[in-house]
Amino acid sequence: MIFENQIKEVICSIVAALYSCNLETDSIQVQKTKKDFKGDFTVVIFPFVRYSKKSPDATAEEIGQNMVNNLSFIKEYNVIKGFLNIMLNDKSWIDYFNDIRLKQPLSDLEIPDQSPVIVEFSSPNTNKPLHLGHVRNNLLGNSVCNILEANKYKVVRVNLVNDRGIHICKSMLAWIKSGKGETPESSGMKGDKLVGKYYVEFDRLYKQEINDLVSKGLSEEQAEKQAPALIEAQQMLQQWEEGDPYIRNIWTKMNDWVYQGFDETYKRLGIRFDKTYYESNTYLLGKKILDEGLNKKVFYKHDDGSVRVSLEDEGLDEKILLRSNGTSVYITQDLGTASLRANEFQPQKMIYIVGNEQNYHFDVLKLILDRKLGYTWGKNIYHLSYGMVELPSGKMKSREGTVVDADDLIESMILIAQENTERLGKTSHFSPTQLKHLFTMTGIGALKYFILKVDPKKNMLFNPEESIDMNGNTAPFIQYTHARICSLLRKAEAENININTSVRLSEIPEQEKELLRVLYEYPSTVIQAGKELNPALIANYTYELVKTYNHFYQETPIVREENKELRVFRLQISLYTATIIKEAMKLLGIDVPEQM
Repeated sequence: MIFENQIKEVICSIVAALYSCNLETDSIQVQKTKKDFKGDFTVVIFPFVRYSKKSPDATAEEIGQNMVNNLSFIKEYNVIKGFLNIMLNDKSWIDYFNDIRLKQPLSDLEIPDQSPVIVEFSSPNTNKPLHLGHVRNNLLGNSVCNILEANKYKVVRVNLVNDRGIHICKSMLAWIKSGKGETPESSGMKGDKLVGKYYVEFDRLYKQEINDLVSKGLSEEQAEKQAPALIEAQQMLQQWEEGDPYIRNIWTKMNDWVYQGFDETYKRLGIRFDKTYYESNTYLLGKKILDEGLNKKVFYKHDDGSVRVSLEDEGLDEKILLRSNGTSVYITQDLGTASLRANEFQPQKMIYIVGNEQNYHFDVLKLILDRKLGYTWGKNIYHLSYGMVELPSGKMKSREGTVVDADDLIESMILIAQENTERLGKTSHFSPTQLKHLFTMTGIGALKYFILKVDPKKNMLFNPEESIDMNGNTAPFIQYTHARICSLLRKAEAENININTSVRLSEIPEQEKELLRVLYEYPSTVIQAGKELNPALIANYTYELVKTYNHFYQETPIVREENKELRVFRLQISLYTATIIKEAMKLLGIDVPEQM
């Protein structure tokens, strides 16, 4: 933003002198010049016409000429239909590059308020292993945290494990009925997969009971409510809440199996948390808040004994906060957990990364905390709502066992990466250990990038083969470019070319200038990604940078350049490009290789 800020300040002075108008720099629009036009930056002139009392083009000409006279780094300008396109001189680009290449890429960003930003993501249920939908959640949450940290925010990564409820009891009941004491050790299965197996088994048993009841004359709706398996699961939940030792023992044992499985998957995806909350520890906190709301008369008891809140004044409907039998619903524990975190961290924002099927839930949560209960921190809740991941075969269903298991997906991505790399026939110089590391890096990198390059708000179709294409907008394409630059730099080092000097070229060729323009955008891209909580901005910026560099690489001699000053400059800009690629991909949780 260095050049833009200088341009804005000078325009403020020019407009004040020419038109006797005092403007704030924030009101001036300076953009990157579109590729169809000549220029580095474009100033939107239309807002100044009201002060100049002249046409947009005449106003632009007047301001442009004054800018050339007042800013030494401006070479020339042109006017296109009310837009002022500004070109910087080559010296300004060289001075800029000599300054930034010796710094950490984001070292000049301003330090914001250091009150923590809490980011909740993952939030799995302990009745099944992580699947493709969880993968998007985890990758999105991890990257958002990385981006906020790059913007110098203090971030607290939290996970809320949904370790209690009717869905957990369903897995437990199926294990009790048909498990015969099966354990991860005896079965050879990961603990989360073993528990997930019994969740599917419950659904099979439940459907069988429904069919039996329907055959005896009940309607399907009646059968669904009266099926013995469901009634037993509901009774088990009540027993759990009452602290029944037998039920609690099975619950602890099966949840521990799941946690061990989750930890393995998190490790493979590079996911970590600063703190993990458990619904079993927080749902009672929500009940205390319900008592507070009842005392304030913002909640009320329904005739059936349930606790409810009316949100009709806010354009929503009535919401149950506690069932008639006294058991909690999701919003009960979310109220308690939010209050706990607010008191524990005094955060400036609480971000929940949860799929868009929960939009209504979070609208309700925020309304209750902010408007109904009057908590000042309630307005700081933000729901980062993301779209669903679908497959060519359609939607996934956990109950029916038709999900794409996260571990299986990771393994398949690594296998595809291995097959593609071996097909290229360039692996002879790698040891078996190095090859395994490379296949893992490219396979998991492809998975992460393919998911994160899509705007979080959009639904997406996941295609493993497309994600690992070496010639598209993929991680392997970006990773290969980083490896190519590293190879180039090793070659320069072998030829004893010293690139640790300041370059003072009189002019820069257009290919290098275009690359500098893209490199210049990195800090502002990271800032914007932080504001929007959108890793896709980083992913697609990196792809644009790599495309620009590859065009430069293919069209320009580098190590073989005869002009020593220009050769060093090209190597320096290559090194800095590799640095930005590595830093940007790190924000996405992706590693890049030095050889490939």
